[in-house]
Amino acid sequence: MTSTSTADRSQLRAVRKVALGSSIGTTVEAYDFQIYGVASALVFGSVFFAGVPASLGTVFSFATLAVGFLARPVGAIVFGHFGDRVGRKKLLVIALMGAGGCTTLIGMLPPQASVGIWAPTLLVVLRLMQGLFHGGEQGGALLMAVEHAPAHRRGWYGSWAFLGSPGGSLLAAGTLSITIAATGDSFLAWGWRIPFLASFVLLGIGMVIRATVSESPEFAKLKGEGQRAKSPLAEVLRNSWRLVLAAIGVNLGFNAFIWVLLSYSLAYGTQYLGVERQVMLTSTLVGSGAMVLAILAFARLSDAIGRMPIMIGGALFCTAYPFPLFALLETRSTTVITTAIVVGFVGASALFGPMAAFLAELFPTKVAYSGVSLGYSLGAVLGGGLAPFIASVLMHASGGAYWSVSLYLTIGALVTLFSLLYLRRRGPAQAEALVEDVPAHETTKVRAAAPDERGAR
Repeated sequence: MTSTSTADRSQLRAVRKVALGSSIGTTVEAYDFQIYGVASALVFGSVFFAGVPASLGTVFSFATLAVGFLARPVGAIVFGHFGDRVGRKKLLVIALMGAGGCTTLIGMLPPQASVGIWAPTLLVVLRLMQGLFHGGEQGGALLMAVEHAPAHRRGWYGSWAFLGSPGGSLLAAGTLSITIAATGDSFLAWGWRIPFLASFVLLGIGMVIRATVSESPEFAKLKGEGQRAKSPLAEVLRNSWRLVLAAIGVNLGFNAFIWVLLSYSLAYGTQYLGVERQVMLTSTLVGSGAMVLAILAFARLSDAIGRMPIMIGGALFCTAYPFPLFALLETRSTTVITTAIVVGFVGASALFGPMAAFLAELFPTKVAYSGVSLGYSLGAVLGGGLAPFIASVLMHASGGAYWSVSLYLTIGALVTLFSLLYLRRRGPAQAEALVEDVPAHETTKVRAAAPDERGAR
């Protein structure tokens, strides 16, 4: 009894270490990615796209933000292939190093006033590389957390990997707030570089933690049995392309909503409403902190009653909230703005909290890195990557009328809702299709994606 209890405690410590490693690693990488999104709203228009109207400079800045998202599917394909062939751990270390290095170099770029066209050109190149590495990060990180976790706690431990998103937002908004306060009028001249250069320190912390975790036990077992897929991407597209499309749809609406809330709302509040930058940044800071708690709460609830009911509720929220959100921002009240943004972050967490386990349970282990990374990254591209750019274009074209952006977010959320309803209705049939060529010990995991009598997954 004592030895069994000791073994259980040892296993639990190992699971928590992996989950914490996934959380910290994705926090560092999300910081890299999201500091760019915040800077796109507040800085890059005047530093790298000088000489054009401010609103058009914002459009160009968000275009470079979208470029990084466009590179994510390429990273997902490359890292997914080698992650399913070589292992999760090695590829995650490479992804973290690459993304962090690109962020540090962005902080060293000269402005357009010094080197002309080379400044925005180098910005785009580094942004592409950053997106490439980020495309290989999230899928592997969530798989490491979920594949180490016990079956009845996959939602809980899987959500730790996604804590990096609000954690990165928290770090990004907090670092920028401190930097703005400390540098004052010098912020646009050189102060904005400090958060980018700070990524080098965060990179070192993340590398130390990520290098000490063990390889996924499910992948290690698969490797020992000689059951690795020869061509993971081809196999996942051949056997489960419908699930990949559904995974894209699930992530699309959420990403559009959260990136407009996270990034574009800063530009909208400061440029169209005349709200102080510090007010918008503080609102994002508080909302990101609330999202950390909400992700954990919804993930834990999904282990008890199932992923699907929680995520459908989140999709309904994202469908209904865009119009009230912008109407509340229009009040220009600091209290109302902060409340509106916090509610947005918390409501969207119903989708995000259970998503790690939800996506990991859709695919068998031998193609999971490819399937999850491709579905997640394409959803991020079509949703989050294009959302701030599309929102800025719509707002510019409508002369500041927010209804067009609200309608755009509602349509994106409907895509997520219909994708979830499709998976709920077609889950068993899709699971059967996936069982072909899957080892016997994998079929339980594959079928976990289908709805059952408990209303789960």
